Amino acid sequence: MGEKVLIFDGHLDLSMNALEWNRDLRWTVEEIRKSEEGLTDKPDRGKGTVSFPAMREGNIGLCTATQIARYVKRGSKLPGWNSPEQAWAQTQGQLAWYKAMEEAGEMVQIKNSGELQNHLNQWKEDPGNTPLGYVLSLEGADSIVTLDYLERAYEYGLRAVGPAHYGPGTYAYGTDSSGGLGKKGRELVREIERLGMILDATHLCDESFWETMKIFNGPVWASHNNCRKFVPHNRQYSDEQIKELINRNAVIGVALDAWMMVPGWIRGKSEPEAMGVSLGIMIDNIEHICQLAGNSLNAAIGSDLDGGYGKEQCPYDLETIADLQKVPVLLAERGFGKDDIKNIMSDNWIRFLEMNI
Repeated sequence: MGEKVLIFDGHLDLSMNALEWNRDLRWTVEEIRKSEEGLTDKPDRGKGTVSFPAMREGNIGLCTATQIARYVKRGSKLPGWNSPEQAWAQTQGQLAWYKAMEEAGEMVQIKNSGELQNHLNQWKEDPGNTPLGYVLSLEGADSIVTLDYLERAYEYGLRAVGPAHYGPGTYAYGTDSSGGLGKKGRELVREIERLGMILDATHLCDESFWETMKIFNGPVWASHNNCRKFVPHNRQYSDEQIKELINRNAVIGVALDAWMMVPGWIRGKSEPEAMGVSLGIMIDNIEHICQLAGNSLNAAIGSDLDGGYGKEQCPYDLETIADLQKVPVLLAERGFGKDDIKNIMSDNWIRFLEMNI
């Protein structure tokens, strides 16, 4: 296959896997899977796909890495924490893990364009000895106890915020719910803009999405979102939403969670091969975004691998995250040129960040 293309993965829940799944991501994927044999507390035990060695094998030198902790009100059936303060504390534990990985020489946080360029230069010169670069993002803003906490988070390097996750949240309505931002949500969106942070539109329900677009004038991306054209569910974006993001020079990362790739997926029952879930469907989504844009400047990868699922719920032709290196070959087979492939695999995210952090 020749030289491996540099990959920027726009969405990985690394700290969640380390703290909630108790995975040491310095181990190989095979070692992590073996350590989980017989465990049944999580649906993907023994089926993970992400580790630092696998990322290096796949030349994934950069990623957007998350903090994530949902606050759930009494009576909610969603998993989460019973107070915003507990959710905040969980994100701080996740931050502590990232900092520990930095001290161990495994990762390096990227907070501005100068640090980004320095990392790219080092990775090009000596990828084997350069830490994995990460931009810190918050998936769902429920852990922001008050808006003062957001500025505190910016100071420790948080650069992107998704106002919602699943269900109704403190600041916005997310996947499988319906509603607008409300007073708190509008204040959060304005504070994200004031601080110069990136707003991650992923997971916003339609009403919250359009209200956000009306009042937010800062940089927007969608770290991990697929197209409603292929899977008619509120988690995916309609063509109108994709066009709105394109008009804002956003980047949209295409995800690999099987239920977002094919209609009719039933968690815990459907199987990737039987449902035809392959990396080719990722290419379908990328291609559709490029067709709507008229170029390759808005589509990218936001794999969401090991975002609460593993091999049982991702493309059958992907064993570990290193297999993202198959994507450039598949893109070439669809007629994408070399520059377009570089855009999709890393350059779109990089250019976006050069202008916005």
